[in-house]
Amino acid sequence: MPPSFPVSVKGVVLDAGDRVLLLRNDRDEWELPGGRIEIGETPEQCVVREIAEETGRVVRAGPLLDAWLYHVTTVDRHVFVVTYGCAPGPDAEPVLSDEHVEVGLFTARELDRLRLPEGYRRSIATWSADPRRLPGGAR
Repeated sequence: MPPSFPVSVKGVVLDAGDRVLLLRNDRDEWELPGGRIEIGETPEQCVVREIAEETGRVVRAGPLLDAWLYHVTTVDRHVFVVTYGCAPGPDAEPVLSDEHVEVGLFTARELDRLRLPEGYRRSIATWSADPRRLPGGAR
């Protein structure tokens, strides 16, 4: 039987100051908000629901940014990660759920000092450069 992997749908949410919303997990890694897709929902519905559950932020799912197989070395498990660019609703301070240990908003320069998987960095850079996320863009 071929191996199977859980699917995690994540969102890149940038605020008006181009800071990205990140969560620190119990492995001391920073990650994009999101989580496992449920039966009956689309990936876009999943990322909107998960971001609301994990941060209290209302977003609208935008374009698919990337997908990759991530090896979580601390638990020797693979997860298939899919990322979407997300348009934020009204700016509000993100709240911390019980699923993570810290929430933060970070500039591109601040990302260098964070323990953040490369796939997330790539997705953040892709959405930061995408003209569809800018005012007047296709969003």
